[in-house]
Amino acid sequence: MTARISYDDVEVGTELPAGTFPVTRDTLVRYAGASGDFNPIHWNEKFAKEVGLPDVIAHGMFTMAEAIRVVTDWTGDPGAVAEYGVRFTKPVVVPNDEKGAVIEVSGKVAAKLDDEARTVRVDLVATSDGQRVLGMSRAVVRLA
Repeated sequence: MTARISYDDVEVGTELPAGTFPVTRDTLVRYAGASGDFNPIHWNEKFAKEVGLPDVIAHGMFTMAEAIRVVTDWTGDPGAVAEYGVRFTKPVVVPNDEKGAVIEVSGKVAAKLDDEARTVRVDLVATSDGQRVLGMSRAVVRLA
């Protein structure tokens, strides 16, 4: 599958459709099982608070994966992502209630990198509870 978005139709400043991703304790337990990361800061409230966290926090790699969904949903092809990197700036705190937390992600085309390779750089902004949770979140994407 190739990206649905044409390089020729994209301009610097093009905004991607934003995404809102709910995170509950159940989500974290399922992610722990899939990833093998059973660190108690992701599921044990008592332990998380003992080590100085405000509550249980989402896995950093989970947060990173949720953020890139904005790009893969936009392109229609996860394989279109050639590079992706972030800096973790704040944890996503996940309370033990019905609502949990929400990760909100927006993105826009920041640069056209290579006309021949048809690549663009997409900058992402990911927040939770009004705070930025990822910094320097950037993806290089190959378009059709």
